[in-house]
Amino acid sequence: MQTYKSQKLEKTMTNAGVVLPQPSMPSLRSASNMKANGSPKGDRDLTKHGRGSAAWLKEHGGGDDGNGLIRSKQDRPLSRKINVSAAILAPYRLLIFFRIVVLGMYLAWRIKNRNEDAIWLWGMSVICEIWFTFSWLLEQLPKLSPVKRTAELAVLFDKFETVSPQNPLGKPDLPGIDVFITTADPDKEPLLVMANTVLSVLAADYPVENLACYLSDDAGSLLTFETVAEVASFATVWVPFCRKHDVEPRGPESYFTLKKDPYRNKMRRDFVKDRRRMKREYEEFKVRINALLDMVRWRSDAYNVREESRALRRHRELYGDEPIERPKVPKATWMADGSHWPGTWMNSSPQHTYCNHAAIVQVMLKSPSNEPVQRKNEESRCLDLSGVDVRLPMLVYVAREKRPGYEDNEKAGAMNALIRASAVVSNGPFFLNLDYDNYVCNSRAFREGMCYMMDRGGEHVCFVQFPRRFDGGDPSDGYAGYTNVLFEVNMRALDGIQGPVYLGSGCLFRRMAVYGFDPPPPQERHGGCCRCCFPRKPKTPGGVDSDEERQDFRREDEKILSTYQERFGNSASLIDSIPMAEFQGRPLADHPTVKYGRPSGALAAPHDPVTQSMVADAVSVIACSYEDKTQWGRRLGWIYGSVTEDIVTGYRMHNRGWRSVYCVTSGDAFRGIAVINLTDRLNQILRQATGFVEVFLSRNNPLFMTPGMKILQRVAYLNLSTYPFTSLFLTVYCLLPVLCLYSGQFIVQTLSVTFLAYILILTVTRCILAMLEIRWSGIQLVDWWRNEQWWVIGGTSACLAALFQGVLKVATGIDLSSNRSKTSTDGDESTEPHGLKWMWLMIPPITIMLVNLIAIAVGVSRTIYSSSPEWSKLLGGLVFSVCVLTHLYPLANGLLWGRSRGKTPTVVFIWAGLIAITISLLGVALHSPSGDHQIGGSITFP
Repeated sequence: MQTYKSQKLEKTMTNAGVVLPQPSMPSLRSASNMKANGSPKGDRDLTKHGRGSAAWLKEHGGGDDGNGLIRSKQDRPLSRKINVSAAILAPYRLLIFFRIVVLGMYLAWRIKNRNEDAIWLWGMSVICEIWFTFSWLLEQLPKLSPVKRTAELAVLFDKFETVSPQNPLGKPDLPGIDVFITTADPDKEPLLVMANTVLSVLAADYPVENLACYLSDDAGSLLTFETVAEVASFATVWVPFCRKHDVEPRGPESYFTLKKDPYRNKMRRDFVKDRRRMKREYEEFKVRINALLDMVRWRSDAYNVREESRALRRHRELYGDEPIERPKVPKATWMADGSHWPGTWMNSSPQHTYCNHAAIVQVMLKSPSNEPVQRKNEESRCLDLSGVDVRLPMLVYVAREKRPGYEDNEKAGAMNALIRASAVVSNGPFFLNLDYDNYVCNSRAFREGMCYMMDRGGEHVCFVQFPRRFDGGDPSDGYAGYTNVLFEVNMRALDGIQGPVYLGSGCLFRRMAVYGFDPPPPQERHGGCCRCCFPRKPKTPGGVDSDEERQDFRREDEKILSTYQERFGNSASLIDSIPMAEFQGRPLADHPTVKYGRPSGALAAPHDPVTQSMVADAVSVIACSYEDKTQWGRRLGWIYGSVTEDIVTGYRMHNRGWRSVYCVTSGDAFRGIAVINLTDRLNQILRQATGFVEVFLSRNNPLFMTPGMKILQRVAYLNLSTYPFTSLFLTVYCLLPVLCLYSGQFIVQTLSVTFLAYILILTVTRCILAMLEIRWSGIQLVDWWRNEQWWVIGGTSACLAALFQGVLKVATGIDLSSNRSKTSTDGDESTEPHGLKWMWLMIPPITIMLVNLIAIAVGVSRTIYSSSPEWSKLLGGLVFSVCVLTHLYPLANGLLWGRSRGKTPTVVFIWAGLIAITISLLGVALHSPSGDHQIGGSITFP
């Protein structure tokens, strides 16, 4: 691991690493003296009744007798971990181990008792069941230690925003947060949705001077630029309105469409009037946003006509006659100031396309002052903002450079560009990434995430993952688009090991962890973040460096600088920002358990304003060639080379020894647009599963992890990477009942009591485990059942295709995966619940449904009209087939709904029907009761 250090901050780092002396606490004594008869002048020692808050010293705000049983405000932790009740967790763990034993006994019995009449059927079923057992173990073992956490916002306020000897003015001492919002294409991602996300971030309840918002426009579109400009203007009234009346949520669209009473708990008399005016302002804002496309086109056409007229006039002046053809002038896209837009033009030009445009950095809202600013009533457009802080966080528009021959790496490349640009502008030690549609629903979510970063031991936390919640969609969640099981069960379980995985959005990161540095040693105290950050030789006696040591340090600095240029690039501003970000991200050194920290009040100083040189540096670090010969995308930032760059990025951090935290806020932290149709849901599963296959077949395979990752965390990542491979066994297993019904055989010789007992025990234990998971996670039974259904649907469709795509990409380099997925908002049939578009992914599960239905009919008919019916074998195949069809019901529901509305493409049923009929004819012919390979006695099978 390469190292860095900064002589400029040497003294500050060393001082910050020393634990501040704690004020001496008086011994516990009586808080009041009373006589035995109750006289206030009497003496009575309350300590004989035991310890408690009744004896708290008023002059000190608390007491301590040396045992630390009563702690001061500064001594309280910022978060609490709540373990699951032992009454639930103990039987849950016991049942898991009991089921493991039963599964082992069942597989041993299955291997020992072969079905000699259908050895091929027995062999396929045993192989599938062995893999299912392995897969279940990988999923279940990380769930042994689920936890819940809660943040203490009151303690955070006491520590960082109250008056103290180190911070006499009570200035906010919280570290800075840079919020990254990514958008790729305004034609596919609605501008109004993106605008609401930006507005909700600007109105967040966090110190204004320590908050910055960056919007990454990967398309380099003028429409997005103009939208951000409109957002900056509208925020001057929306943000003060939110602060004045403390409204939630702070995205205007979600706020004005709330179904609950908006006037509840509002005490100010002018709230109704302000809300009415604010709603009118927002309606006008929406009209301006929706009119941007026509306005930009009209403006560009007008300027282009003017340029054509000028070209024609110049031709006449030069040649004195009319040209045969009108001069050709590029159809440019024009900005409001009359200059060419440097990004993508509406009418493509060689230097202004989606994949070929210049870098753009524009500060829309400058960094605010360090003092509150209150606007006079006459200065406000529509609201009385007297006594309201009207400052706004910094807002920056960023469009990275794109040129032919340079890989853009989609979202991962955009995130790395934002990291570098923000480092030279605001350099927040923490940053939060959001998708364009993930608006802030809980304005205090930033503070809750910071509780875990600034808590004791928080220096080892690389990121805080928030659950993702969704608006809209099917109320019954027929497509499991809310993924409640993932967020409430799997993430809480991983939080008890080394932390949840990174899920791509709604995540608060520590900048130093993303830079590729190791976490600080758990039990070593020194002046730097870790040995990899600030190595320092011991000083000579007296604390003064000798001349020889100074020369050694100078040579070491030169070596470190050259190493950093190889890692981070040749930007001096970016490299200089690294030690500053490390120092500002430290927790307060206010407790002996803090092995290193910073003094209180160190971040309360005013921030430097954004200068033109900073903007120029930001433009240089987002150039397409900046990452050449650096470690960006390989060891730093978001990792390239996988569709699921989020999983790989989080995996690399955990592999270095960092841990993460799962933060469930009192109200939903962020909300996005739900997956509402079958097409989007299958595309989502396809993308994720393809990335998992790439992870398994790359050097990021969890089997090759370093000792920095815990064993159960390794098992969790192995479960993710092997998940798509289950689809192969699952598809075969779903076709087994078809073979059973056609052949008249079953996976076992007979339905013996032993077999039925094993099936009953395994089924009952699985259901009890599900009920216990529901108890400790808080999900609903329907959520668990939907997850089970979509495990089968996704496994027989998207995961099966992802397995093929991933192997093909790794083996040949051919990438068949689709581009960045989006939520349908185009107004066609796919925007309605259960709606769909044609996708070849639907063919396998539809085929499985059809062949199972045909097999049931064939099996029942054969048994009824057979001279010696074997009802036991029919019953086994029949129950097996019905179970498969029950799991595929949501898919059938979507298809039937679309068919009844005439919106399901006929080609879906044609292909699935042809394949199902072919399989059925082969099954009937190969397993004819008479054995003469005749079907119906008249058609001879060749």
